[in-house]
Amino acid sequence: MKTIGYAIVGTGYFGAELGRILKEAEGTKIAAVLDPVNAQTVAAELGCDVETDLDALYSRDDVDAVIVATPNYLHKEPVIKAAQHGVNVFCEKPIALSYEDCDEMVKACLENGVNFMAGHVMNFFKGVRHAKKLINDGVIGKVLYCHSARNGWEEAQASISWKKIREKSGGHLYHHIHELDCVQFLMGGMPKTVTMTGGNAAHQGDEFGDEDDMLFVNMEYEDSRYAILEWGSAFHWPEHYVLIQGTKGAIRIDMCECGGILKIDGKEEHFQVHESQEEDDDRTRIYHGTEMDGAIMYGKPGKKPPMWLHSIMKNEMRYFNGIMHGETVDDEFRPLLTGEAAKAAIATADACTKSRLEDRKVKLGEIVEDSIVSEELKYQEE
Repeated sequence: MKTIGYAIVGTGYFGAELGRILKEAEGTKIAAVLDPVNAQTVAAELGCDVETDLDALYSRDDVDAVIVATPNYLHKEPVIKAAQHGVNVFCEKPIALSYEDCDEMVKACLENGVNFMAGHVMNFFKGVRHAKKLINDGVIGKVLYCHSARNGWEEAQASISWKKIREKSGGHLYHHIHELDCVQFLMGGMPKTVTMTGGNAAHQGDEFGDEDDMLFVNMEYEDSRYAILEWGSAFHWPEHYVLIQGTKGAIRIDMCECGGILKIDGKEEHFQVHESQEEDDDRTRIYHGTEMDGAIMYGKPGKKPPMWLHSIMKNEMRYFNGIMHGETVDDEFRPLLTGEAAKAAIATADACTKSRLEDRKVKLGEIVEDSIVSEELKYQEE
């Protein structure tokens, strides 16, 4: 088997763990890392070099692909430079904080013939894949409605993470774009129009960031289908789930009381959200413990991810590494390997942001070309 050389740009909580996973994978070698803060520590752990310049990093003969795991607002440059050097890209979500930047990044990768995979981990939940198969097989009939919630309560913090600064993370809507991407995956694409309301209801002051702590999104599809999504850290009743309502039945994927339920004719069939019952139980334990912060468990450099998250990240890297070794891309994952799915999620997020700022319903055609929306709607109808 050919050895694929990987570089890692950004070796914080996620980047370092993805490096550990790749180091143990078959047919891989971590060539070098780049990070202004902790590159030396992570490089010593991974047994690789340290680089301080992107062009020098991507010019190395032993770098075939890069893992970009910098803070959200710092994704664009390392992705575009990688593409220009012919280096394949895996980029953590959200790939950028505007549709314009996403489009530029996707085009750069396309023009240079490199893979551009987004780190939308919910695509690798066993329960999400199972739900999608149930939908494709017609088990719950036509999907009429999805509802996702990712809510909890945030206490004052000793220090303010960049993840809570809107300019750097994009706030809940962008930083936690998983649910938006997942709903579009399950519904078959982007909606026709969106409306978003919300704001900062309970977390003003120096002890908090400036992200909104309550957000509510209404997505309307062309064929009388709908989705409601909510995020926030001003909810004392924590919830984290995706609910899918069809003409014949319903599916609930619950991350708080971790488990999946298919409901048909009044009967319930349970399935796992993650790879094992142990992983589901571990996630439930965490949600009922003291590690959560506003429905989010923020990691810090040097901290190891929990069992369920490590397992998903491993699935993700196994898939990307398989593609790098020439494995065939299945049709449903194809948009994830071109950046198109990630771009579609950001397009909807940008439309939501525009809706809130201008206090009106926004058509997706205002963000992306009308021809792209038409193709999305045609795909949904088929």
